[in-house]
Parts: sequence; structure tokens; C-alpha cells
Amino acid sequence: MTNLPTLVEIWRGELLESAHSGHVVVCDASGAIVEAWGDPSAVIYPRSSCKMLQALPLIESGAAAAAGLRSEQLALSCASHQGAAIHTNRVGVWLDGLGLSQDAFRCGPQDPNDRPARDRLIRAGESACQIHNNCSGKHAGFLTYTQYVGAGAEYHEISHPLQVAIKQSFEEVTQEASPMWAVDGCSAPNHATTVHGLARAMATFASAHTRSDTRSKAAASLVDAMRTHPELVAGETRACTEMMRAMEGRVAIKTGAEGVFVAILPEQQIGIAVKALDGATRAAEAMIAQVLINLGALDAAHPAALKRVGGPIKNWNGITTGYTRAASVLQRG
Repeated sequence: MTNLPTLVEIWRGELLESAHSGHVVVCDASGAIVEAWGDPSAVIYPRSSCKMLQALPLIESGAAAAAGLRSEQLALSCASHQGAAIHTNRVGVWLDGLGLSQDAFRCGPQDPNDRPARDRLIRAGESACQIHNNCSGKHAGFLTYTQYVGAGAEYHEISHPLQVAIKQSFEEVTQEASPMWAVDGCSAPNHATTVHGLARAMATFASAHTRSDTRSKAAASLVDAMRTHPELVAGETRACTEMMRAMEGRVAIKTGAEGVFVAILPEQQIGIAVKALDGATRAAEAMIAQVLINLGALDAAHPAALKRVGGPIKNWNGITTGYTRAASVLQRG
């Protein structure tokens, strides 16, 4: 992964202060590459960007229907949320419906990134619990599946029936045999794939509404849930929420740790995957924003776009010190 093109530039005044390289792949409904930068065959961990793939067994098995899950819960199953009240309250109700407490989770406690939620805990002298974990919606989905099929409590283990089903779905939708797996931040297995495989999976989700098989219906329902509830997928100030709102429900996008980002464009039946080589969130956000601008899905002048690419960088005194821009190779026109 050497000699990759610079895709994002950080300027301070007239000096290029930092530069980010990486991989970007855009696929059509057939899985063919429409555009690419970097190395499409680079193997990466998709991290939380693949939560939609991990949620497929929840729906395909019949567990979601049996539990009466609504679109809000499906959105949370794909979320990396802030731990705000709108997230934790819903996950708590979901667990109650299963007859379980947060002790059934295997994701671990995490301090909320939502400032009001964090401040409430501090004022009350309380500690964060597992419901505050940004992956608690995904894990509620895991527990729903586990309960439905009558499997054991350690649903995060690679040999658990849930994880076996997830790996099968993952490899079928990416159309690649995963070469390896590792433990994610929430203790669940995360399967590696190529950047092309991840983009191909997103294209499958983007075209799912054109088909009527069980998997396609499941994928389409997850995409619709994300587009309908952008505030549940991430939270206020977050790129996923702000850019999905800016695109008015036409596109679903999802971040992953270590500089991964994906997008699903149902109207164009296109899937996108990006990976910033240095793992920088700001680089991945700028890459995905620029490609969405290129495709006409995101208005370059929208504040949610300018916050990620093309807009000014300001210091604490409100003075413009520079800007973040996509390198010319990543821009169209």
C-alpha cells in the first residue's frame, strides 16, 4: 500500500500542512467498479461500516418480525450512536421487550459521546453502562436473534450460531471469502474484505429495492430504516447524521473506525467504500463527502458538506486558518 495518491489535503494559510492517502471504490449494481482511487484489492477491516451486513441474519431468520421490530430498531441495529437519550432510551425499551437487562450485553460499558448524556451521568455520580456503548443497538439485534434461535449467551464468540450466520452473509454479499477476522471494539468479530468487496456489498444494498428475494428485502428494509432515522444512526454533530439529513433521505451512509466510510445510493444503485490509510476520521469524511458531491448526491455548498470538505478551518477565536480540500485527482470537473 505504498505510493498511493493523496486524496485529502489540509492547508494552513498557503502551506500544505498535512495530506491523507487512501482507497476509494465506487461500484454499480452488478458489483463492477465504476471509479476507483488507490488499490481496490487492499484488504481492510470494515469495522462499524458493515453493521448493515451484520444485521442481515436478524431479519432473514424471522427474528425481527417475531419480535415486532420497527424501523427505529432496525436503524439502531446499524448504528454507532452517541449514547444520547434518544438512543439509550430506545435500546432500554428494546431490552425490556426481550425480558433482558444490559447485563446480557457483551459489548462493555462506554462513556457517552453525547455531552448532555455525559453531563447527566457526572451530575448524578453515576457510571456509564453497556446501553451507552455506541454498538448497543447492534448488540440488541444480536440478542434478539440469539433468543429467537435459542442459542447460547456468548453471542460474540466466533463459533456462536449468530456469528456463523453473519460470516456467511458477509462473504455472500461482499462476494469474497474473508481471509481473516479480528475482535472489534465491541467484542464482536469483524471480518476482513477488500475495499472492492465492501463497495460491492454496498452496491448490493443500493439495488436491493429492485429485487424481491428474502435477502434483498432485508437489505432494503435496513437501508430504508437508516435513511428514515439518521439521528439514530449516529447523532447530533456527527457526519452520518448531518450528511444523510443534507441528502434528504436519498442516501444511507455509515462510518467505521480507523478511517472507513461507506455509502448506499438507491436512486443510482451505487455503492461506495473508502479507507483512509492513516485511519483518520477527518480524511474518510472528506473522501466520502467529495465522492457524494461528484455523484450529485450531496450539495457541495451545504454546511454539512463544507464541514467535511471545501470549507474553512477556524480556530477557537473564529479566525479562518486554512481549509480541508479534496485533492484534484478526487474531484470532478
